[in-house]
Amino acid sequence: MAIDSSIQRITRLTPLSAILALIDSRVGAVEPQKSALGAARDFTLAEDVVSSERPPRPIALRDGFPVNAATIADAGPFAPVQLPLTVRRIDAGEALPSDADAVLPLDAVTLRGHRAEAVAAVTAGDGVLPAGGDATPRTPLRRAGQSARAIDIAVMAAAEIKDVTIRAPRIHIVYGGEARSLAIGVALTTLMRIAGEAGAVVTGKSIMLKPALGDEETSAVIAVGGTGSGQRDAAVHTLARLGQVEAHGIAVSPGETAAFGFAGKRPVLLVPGRLDAALAIWLLIGRYVVAKLAGGGVADLPVTLPLKRKVTSTIGLTELVPVSCAGGVAEPLASGYLSLESLARSDGWIVVPAESEGFAAGTPVAVRSWP
Repeated sequence: MAIDSSIQRITRLTPLSAILALIDSRVGAVEPQKSALGAARDFTLAEDVVSSERPPRPIALRDGFPVNAATIADAGPFAPVQLPLTVRRIDAGEALPSDADAVLPLDAVTLRGHRAEAVAAVTAGDGVLPAGGDATPRTPLRRAGQSARAIDIAVMAAAEIKDVTIRAPRIHIVYGGEARSLAIGVALTTLMRIAGEAGAVVTGKSIMLKPALGDEETSAVIAVGGTGSGQRDAAVHTLARLGQVEAHGIAVSPGETAAFGFAGKRPVLLVPGRLDAALAIWLLIGRYVVAKLAGGGVADLPVTLPLKRKVTSTIGLTELVPVSCAGGVAEPLASGYLSLESLARSDGWIVVPAESEGFAAGTPVAVRSWP
């Protein structure tokens, strides 16, 4: 019986390590651009963000009276020390007079007519933010290659920084074929959201794969669906015709039918149209593509927990496993096919590397959060 050449077939599974090495060697960072601070959230910084010295001179951290601490060192309830007649109350945030090195709180001062008396001592520096106490040019607020988080935007705004330099890769996330089932639509919408949160400018939901591959203004293309051997699956053939397929079939689970290649110099990631597979391919491959384009890295903050029960895997296959975390242990919930219920019950995920047959119960594992 003749083999139908129109059917997409996987002849071998390419190791995940080979795909990541290809990304590292052939994907470069996009050009930097200026951005208004308020529009820079989640993007990767292309330059260190440096503040001028803040505050430029010492300021009060509390309401009270500015004093030279040495002059009231002996003050107490039974031995009040009169403050100079020139001393005036100061509010938090105001600059200190040049001869003051502390702020005496209001409850440490007794007012007698026009006179103010200290009834407690303070130490030099009490109630004061010194010059440069908030920020100095010597230490960047955020470094190139790091993302601009919400807290960073707030800090920079407080430092009166108006704009920053970022890298903002433009990613088309499109349908990989004619099939537009609910499952594929959910996977595509999910990837659009999390790619945006990872620092990409996401476009292209209504664009088909062919025109997306021909758009030289885009930095990369991610197509969802059409990677298997179904009657309407043709995403891999389309990439082969218009670009270059480096691998069809990647040794990861779920997501074995994924493909990776290039359209010109632009990386192209073809993602299966199932939610669990799309998530796995994004976490294991897609976010590394975006990070490389943005000139940054993948910032994971895993929590290490012991496994509640063993996980088995196949040598040569990198496997993503959802886990629930309760009682100080990580419980594996599924492998291979990750059901909607297992994803909903999970608190995070772990990876079983390709060289491992799995983990025994009690093995410490790195649990990472879902996007």
